[in-house]
Amino acid sequence: MAHSTPDTRPFGARGTRIYDGFGYLGGLFLAIMVLAVFGQVLIRRFFMFSIDGIEEVPRFLFVWLVMLGGASAMQRGEHTLLEYFRDKLSPRWNAFVRMLMDGLGVFLFLYIIRVSFILLPQSHPMQSPGLGLRYSYIYAAMPFGAALMVFPMGWRMIVAAREFWRTWQKPS
Repeated sequence: MAHSTPDTRPFGARGTRIYDGFGYLGGLFLAIMVLAVFGQVLIRRFFMFSIDGIEEVPRFLFVWLVMLGGASAMQRGEHTLLEYFRDKLSPRWNAFVRMLMDGLGVFLFLYIIRVSFILLPQSHPMQSPGLGLRYSYIYAAMPFGAALMVFPMGWRMIVAAREFWRTWQKPS
């Protein structure tokens, strides 16, 4: 588990509560997904018919679940953490690798946001066949979740850059 000190915990206690709320929302989405699949199986098995659109609910919520859960884990520093390898490095290289990985993550998520500005307007006219839900509402999970991940990664990148600079000043 990641060690959350005030310096590495992005946005303090309020930010932790907000991101934990996103984690709970992801848990709610998971429960809805399970109930939708279970209900559809029961209805098909015992009543020999199906409800239009109910099979779309888990697919559509899964995208939101992944992005919200990923953001919640990223805020706690648990998403891209490989403690075994990180702990084998000297403090200088540990800070450098964390700075590099968080920087690459920020770049990746900013790119996802950029691409989403093309995808969302093109997908807005399309509707799902069962629920009639616009695909842009489903695809909006990507830039929303990516933006939620950029903030803690950027914070950790700055913290790691400061640590790297401090260790650079001292010989290792």
